[in-house]
Amino acid sequence: MKQNILVELLTFWKNWHFRLLLDLTAKMKFCLHWKSMEVFVTARHQDEEVEMTRMAVQFELEDLNLRPDPEPLLTEMIHEAAYRENTVGLHRFCPTENIAKINREVLHSYLRNYYTPDRMVLAGVGVEHEHLVDCARKYLLGVQPAWGSAEAVDVDRSVAQYTGGIAKLERDMSNVSLGPTPIPELTHIMVGLESCSFLEEDFIPFAVLNMMMGGGGSFSAGGPGKGMFSRLYLNVLNRHHWMYNATSYHHSYEDTGLLCIHASADPRQVREMVEIITKEFILMGGTVDAVELERAKTQLTSMLMMNLESRPVIFEDVGRQVLATRSRKLPHELCTLIRNVKPEDVKRVASKMLRGKPAVAALGDLTDLPTYEHIQSALSSKDGRLPRTYRLFR
Repeated sequence: MKQNILVELLTFWKNWHFRLLLDLTAKMKFCLHWKSMEVFVTARHQDEEVEMTRMAVQFELEDLNLRPDPEPLLTEMIHEAAYRENTVGLHRFCPTENIAKINREVLHSYLRNYYTPDRMVLAGVGVEHEHLVDCARKYLLGVQPAWGSAEAVDVDRSVAQYTGGIAKLERDMSNVSLGPTPIPELTHIMVGLESCSFLEEDFIPFAVLNMMMGGGGSFSAGGPGKGMFSRLYLNVLNRHHWMYNATSYHHSYEDTGLLCIHASADPRQVREMVEIITKEFILMGGTVDAVELERAKTQLTSMLMMNLESRPVIFEDVGRQVLATRSRKLPHELCTLIRNVKPEDVKRVASKMLRGKPAVAALGDLTDLPTYEHIQSALSSKDGRLPRTYRLFR
């Protein structure tokens, strides 16, 4: 049987990475030579290629605003609200006004600052370690890159500063359907609180908490492993037929983290939807049932092990862990950490999280959206209820 070889050169910056899958061990030398000579080192970035890239970026931005799935845009907005004008709160998508500024000099400046040996990992699966090291020395060392060998001067080493806040985007969501069947007009809300970085011990309890919250869409098909007994299904989607989505997400970085809940409903029920979400946040700091905790830990362990059955995922896991932590935790070590999470650990991290300021992202018809101060007040209360408002006229 042919032996599969996976070799990848990863960089720290955003999601840029290159991958090549080879069928024979003997071809690994070609892989490293191709990577060093054709992709990274002698990339000339001709004017025609740069212009094609500008067009591709422009198309992706237009597609982002037209697609019915608001998840990428909401994720961008919640980070913008949580980390106002710093680090992960800066735009992940290229602003339209910056597209024309992309040129060869800008690309080479970027590569010169961030494509440096101390920010790279060469990861391999199915290959002898010493053989991989020898090939790396032969094909990757001592090669002059196209962008020059000057030292990096503009590397941003800022530490994320959580600020909390709100990001709102009023938009007509009544005509987002791509086919003849109309999609109901929805308002999308995402509420988040600061969690922890993946380097902290509380990272595993937060991962279990996120799995315990679970959630999904109201039309998600059931079945084993779908999380139909998670809190957001049992307490939200099963009880409120008018809610179309309630999903928990956990974003974790080297110096910070963000746990948030995305919900969507008819614009006329936005206020009630926000109150339901704030109540769920308050319940995170309450009693944790032993059965639901064991179910969340089992599901998290199952997802981890199923993902690591794929060889491409294994070597990507190796590269990313070494980049981020300079070491790699083996699957059995992670499973042990998950098993050791106790109800008091989940309650402790949730209570600590609830003491911070919230981050809020809102997209769609926001006529009935509660004020940021009211959302913050609800998350500081004992029951998660929004302050009552009174109107003389309707």
